[in-house]
Amino acid sequence: MKFSKYFLKTSKTTSSDDKSVSAKFLKQGGFIAESVAGRYYFLPIGHRVQQKIIKVIKEEMDAAGYQEMITPILHPLELWKETNRTNTTGFELMKIKDRRGAEFALGGTAEEMFVDLVRRYKSSYRDLPFHLYQFSPKFRDELRARGGLLRVREFIMKDGYSFHKDEEDFKIEYEKMKKVYTKIFEKLGLKTSIVESDNGYIGGEYCHEFITESEIGESKYFIAQNSDYAAHEDVAIFEKELKNKDEQQKPLVEIEAKRGNTMEDGVNFHKLPLWQQIKDVLFVDNENRFILAIIRGDLNVNETKLLHLIKATNLRHATDEEIREQIKSEPGFISPVGIKKGLNKQVELVIVADDSLRTISNAYGGNNKKNQDLLNINIDRDYQPDIEGDIALAMAGYNAKNGMGKLIEKKGIEVGNIFQLGYHYSSKMKDAVYIDADGKEKPFYMGCYGIGIGRTMAAIIEKHNDQKGMLWPELVAPFQIHLISLYGAENETDELYKNMSGKGIEVLYDDRDKTAGEKFADADLIGLPIRIVVSKKTLEQNSCEVKKRNELEIKIIPLSSILDFLV
Repeated sequence: MKFSKYFLKTSKTTSSDDKSVSAKFLKQGGFIAESVAGRYYFLPIGHRVQQKIIKVIKEEMDAAGYQEMITPILHPLELWKETNRTNTTGFELMKIKDRRGAEFALGGTAEEMFVDLVRRYKSSYRDLPFHLYQFSPKFRDELRARGGLLRVREFIMKDGYSFHKDEEDFKIEYEKMKKVYTKIFEKLGLKTSIVESDNGYIGGEYCHEFITESEIGESKYFIAQNSDYAAHEDVAIFEKELKNKDEQQKPLVEIEAKRGNTMEDGVNFHKLPLWQQIKDVLFVDNENRFILAIIRGDLNVNETKLLHLIKATNLRHATDEEIREQIKSEPGFISPVGIKKGLNKQVELVIVADDSLRTISNAYGGNNKKNQDLLNINIDRDYQPDIEGDIALAMAGYNAKNGMGKLIEKKGIEVGNIFQLGYHYSSKMKDAVYIDADGKEKPFYMGCYGIGIGRTMAAIIEKHNDQKGMLWPELVAPFQIHLISLYGAENETDELYKNMSGKGIEVLYDDRDKTAGEKFADADLIGLPIRIVVSKKTLEQNSCEVKKRNELEIKIIPLSSILDFLV
């Protein structure tokens, strides 16, 4: 492709909104252009990269025996209502109506569509397992878009779904997909960690993310020092060491406490350690229940774990007004002790205790009245939680479970994920069944597997760049060769371009009437694997300059052997 005829518009300007390297270079290099917030044009050179990424994924998926198809972009809203996901997706569904009043959602994820397709056919156990996948646009009205392609509202996703007779059969596929995805990302130039994660709005009981380490990433995760344990902060578990658990319980004492309403104020007033204080956080869930989460003072509440424990879809912090008027308590002085006494019958309050409260004795905290505290609070004796479990947010330095070493905190970009769906969808959608060997109907056991194409593209640049621009790995580079003609060498370069193209070599030929400096700067920015320069100086030796983008060395290669050299 000749640069002069290519719709390729490089730029030196940057936006203050472009915090990520990938957003900056992809825009400057003419790969993408923002339409409105969270939605992008993929310009010709950016589209080439996207198609290269898709090609790598498709080759590995097909080699594994999976079958590509496509679903409609418009999803009948009745399917989402069937699974009760119209308001629980984690993002706002974008909805439209046709001229007949039928309601549709722009596809944000496709579980319902695939189940709806498969249930139309009476599959036998002999047909199982099978795995269908697609590359299709996704639309998610995210609260905020950021980082260029890292979080957007419209994107191309490879999403796939497998159908099985039971969990045992599914787990074989799940482990197979770990290997397939790892190979895909390796070919794309990305080293990934397979990280335990939260299933979120997708459903199911367990899942894993494929994360490539990056400071710009939104995913915080932990690895264990002495093992292969890796888990997202939403689900990471750790050992909660015993504190003064063996201390003899003392009588409960009420005292006046003229202090502020922070945890630090409590520590300073009582001269007792933070871990001995009870931390109380009041939430309101999607069913308008008040949820009092209580935890050891040196730990923080993990809202994701809490949601799972109480079987809710979302939470918000209670307001000071709600604390005073509905719960009859005082901000900064909330206590599980006696808090349910005198509550209006219309107010539902659920006390959820972290299991860390079993590691301490004689705790201290508020007394549900301003400037009043309690000393020597003990679980079971002084209060009884309605639900008890792990709702603690992991932090670096804590010991991972089962002696696997200390947790090390990392940040990264999620580029892929795999989910166990189980019966989450097949049990909710009528007739999502197969016929077993005994002639009985049984629900499908399912898995789900996704890769965001644009996000993967951005992640590649976050990992492969320098101060001058991008360094595309060979398999996904939009062109293999950046051919530059300098003044006085046009004819010879034209001929070389024709010969390269005739051999099937992908060439971007910079034939523009620009200075050498401008051409070299654009070549570095665009980041193709190999740059070839033909000039009057090189022609004196019937040669050209060859330089790999990721190396400093410049080689002088005779024009007569350049094709052999490249091949």
